[in-house]
Amino acid sequence: MSLLKSVLFTGLILISAKAISQQPAVHTFSLKDCIDYAMKNNVQVKNALLDIEIQKEDNRSTTARALPNLSASGNYTGYVKIPTQLLPGEFFGQPAGTYVPVQFGTKYNATGTVTLQQTLFDGQVFVGLQARRASIDYRQRAQAITEDIIRLNIYKIYYQLVVSRTQIEQLDANISRSKNLLHVTSEMYKNGFAEKIEADKTSVQLANLETEKSSALNSIRNGYYGLKFLMGMPQKDSLVLTDSVTEQQLKQGLLNEGIYDYNNRNDYQLMETLNKLNEYNVKRYKLSYYPTLGVTGIYQRSGQGNAFNVFSKGQWFTASYIGLNLTVPIFSGFQKNADLKKARLQLQQSQNQLANLKDSIDQSIAKAVNDYHTAITTLDYQKKNVSLAEQVYAQAQKKYESGLGSTLDITNAQADLRVAQSNYVNAMYDAAIAKIDYLYAIGELK
Repeated sequence: MSLLKSVLFTGLILISAKAISQQPAVHTFSLKDCIDYAMKNNVQVKNALLDIEIQKEDNRSTTARALPNLSASGNYTGYVKIPTQLLPGEFFGQPAGTYVPVQFGTKYNATGTVTLQQTLFDGQVFVGLQARRASIDYRQRAQAITEDIIRLNIYKIYYQLVVSRTQIEQLDANISRSKNLLHVTSEMYKNGFAEKIEADKTSVQLANLETEKSSALNSIRNGYYGLKFLMGMPQKDSLVLTDSVTEQQLKQGLLNEGIYDYNNRNDYQLMETLNKLNEYNVKRYKLSYYPTLGVTGIYQRSGQGNAFNVFSKGQWFTASYIGLNLTVPIFSGFQKNADLKKARLQLQQSQNQLANLKDSIDQSIAKAVNDYHTAITTLDYQKKNVSLAEQVYAQAQKKYESGLGSTLDITNAQADLRVAQSNYVNAMYDAAIAKIDYLYAIGELK
């Protein structure tokens, strides 16, 4: 009975532990936390890191071609019937032109061989050794570009969600205003100072605001889903964003216009590395016209005998040699010539792409600067516009409550305020995106 209780108790512990491990986690993350999490869990980043490891193994394979190659082989033969050879009859006193069948050798033979091969000179192998570092650099730059794109998208979604807080705050304030207005209008209607249609219009406005908030919350939830997917976070986990965005942050520490370095861009460094690899490729095909030289060493033991266990009863003999192998290419059907021309054309392509990338970087930075200036100017205008719309609404509300204004006046003022607030939220997001795009363009989005 005690054993049964022990088993049941252990089972309950395991079930509880599993249930706890499946509980959704709550992550309270800053922007940096989100990026750090993504760099460890995003599938694209993981695969980019695996590409580096794959390249390392390819490099090991290239290195192996320049290292000694040692192999061993063995052979054991048991003749059911020893082969027969024909020898000229003159050897045995027979007439010329006749042959005498003779059996040579022993019934059982064993051979063990150790072979050592070493490349002394092979131009293509040596170029492959020189290109190993560039190959790793290429994979590392590709991985860095993947991280750059993930980082850029996280920045944009994160700030979109942060800015959306302002949108919800504004909607809540508008809903509160509409509720207060509905209360005032309803009281005025009860006391005969307003018509029912005025209360109904206010109710419609309140319903529209509630619907707008519901739609905004739905978009925010979808934004969180997208951010968690980008980070490689389980959708069941909760994510709380701790950073905020202010106008001062958007205007601060930016735009050293005209001062940037192409090498800050990982895509530029990637293209430079591709140029190096293509240069190595041209060199490799040039050296394919050169002879190759290698050395081979053989150590062999051969055993012969007429007993099955030749290893103990046979006679053993040793043979060994060292030789040089020289291969001189003479004609390959113009394949080497075609490969060399193709490599040179590919080098020209990558050089053209590098020059074009410079122009593209210049254009993207100029555009980012222009967009940023425009976004900040628009943000300042929209901030003033919101302040003015709030003043107009406050005045319209006072007039309405004192009986000097109409429902139409306050309705129009509220509509103008909502438009101004929406424009301000959009301007804040546009300014954040413009700053992010500028930092990405100059290679300083960290």
